[in-house]
Amino acid sequence: MAHGSAFRFVFSPPHPAARPFLVIAGVVVLAGLVFAGWLAWIGVLFLLFCLYFFRDPERFPPPRPGALLAPADGHIVSVSLAVPPQELGLGALPRWRVAIFLSVLDVHVNRMPADGTVTRIAYRHGKFLSANLDKSADENERNALAIRLPDGREIAVVQIAGLIARRIVCNVREGDHVQAGGRFGIIRFGSRTDLYLPEGVLPLVSEGQKMVGGESVIAELSAEPAFSAAPSVSGGSFF
Repeated sequence: MAHGSAFRFVFSPPHPAARPFLVIAGVVVLAGLVFAGWLAWIGVLFLLFCLYFFRDPERFPPPRPGALLAPADGHIVSVSLAVPPQELGLGALPRWRVAIFLSVLDVHVNRMPADGTVTRIAYRHGKFLSANLDKSADENERNALAIRLPDGREIAVVQIAGLIARRIVCNVREGDHVQAGGRFGIIRFGSRTDLYLPEGVLPLVSEGQKMVGGESVIAELSAEPAFSAAPSVSGGSFF
């Protein structure tokens, strides 16, 4: 990454979801300046953390018709066959699911994998298990979206709360027309985002790869797959 690009990545403007935290940080700084200097330093550190965590850099989707893009930044922790969340009504047939883990150091803004129409949004309360556990996809608190592609096929994107994530934000509604790479939400603080591919479409990625939301290509609607067998789920260090 070039120095200029790295600078814009780290110091990009914050997502609107940061506003309440920035206000709190500002109040703590002002209170510290009035009552205690050490409190002001705590406020400054919290302010810097919020500016970094909620950074929202611009992304530039590749001009590749039929490409399905990563819905989040982070590392792929699972590429496996799974049934989409029942609440989306996408059937009971397993399809390829690519799971991306977001650490507190990753950009947490979620982006649309493709052009299409949001046909269903379903929020479900649940647990806050560590995102490295495969059962977190089924048991954790989540927000699931079904998106109909221009060719009529459907994909699903699922925002999943992690061990320390306690807030899922979704800024689109059912019926909205969305574009590849467009912002649609954010998860606080540390989480997982899953992408369910259309039936018959296989992934071009593998576990351990680093994804850039809105730019990295996960699959091609008409491309040959990188592999044809379901890999095992790998572990790692997670929150």
